[in-house]
Amino acid sequence: MAIPPFPQKKEAQLLAWSAQFSAQITATPTAYGLVAGQATAYAALHSAFATAYAAANDSNTNSKQAIIAKNTAKENLLNGPGGAWALVDVCQSWPSMNDDLRGELNLQIPNGPTPIPVPEQPPLLSIMSTSGRTMTLRLRDKSNADRRGKPDGVQGATVLYYVGADSPADPSQWMFLLNESRTQFFAEIPPAVPAGAKVWITAFWFNNRKQSSPVASAESVRVDDGIGNEAAPLAAAA
Repeated sequence: MAIPPFPQKKEAQLLAWSAQFSAQITATPTAYGLVAGQATAYAALHSAFATAYAAANDSNTNSKQAIIAKNTAKENLLNGPGGAWALVDVCQSWPSMNDDLRGELNLQIPNGPTPIPVPEQPPLLSIMSTSGRTMTLRLRDKSNADRRGKPDGVQGATVLYYVGADSPADPSQWMFLLNESRTQFFAEIPPAVPAGAKVWITAFWFNNRKQSSPVASAESVRVDDGIGNEAAPLAAAA
């Protein structure tokens, strides 16, 4: 019979769990943050419940008194001094407790926060329009280009720029432009970039742990000259 983690809803499951729990803490009580005296006292509570449970479920001994005795023994086992809840609380709060030890005692494993994955795909970058030094940029989810929002787990994007004839292969040559949480937004070409210069734009996603995706294929624009139509792939970003 598979035994669900403590606490159990059915008495048969509780009895099976308690037998396993008692055996484990009796064998090595200090491995779970307990002492031998606690294990001995719990073994007595378990034995009393096992005896009363058997009597209450045997047609030859089943009676109103037997059921009352079983319920009393169960209450002592669960909620009495040195009972299951008291010892489980000690075990769960013990500093050296881990999921392997919880598994040995068949205890609930606490739910931790769901890990946020590292963004695997670069964004799809588009320069939608320009007006003077103001660009309208759009980023899309590469794995679902029709989706309007960011990929799951993505907090925002970092936009980089480079001024020159060709998109640089060296990531260190790119300059930071801005961080943005939206997928369509305005970005200003810095005033120091001369009019008519060719500017390359790229971007990468990041999650809330600041882990980043690969960078988008770079798009170019000339300052004051409208939208360029050249693009070049990048291997990585700083």
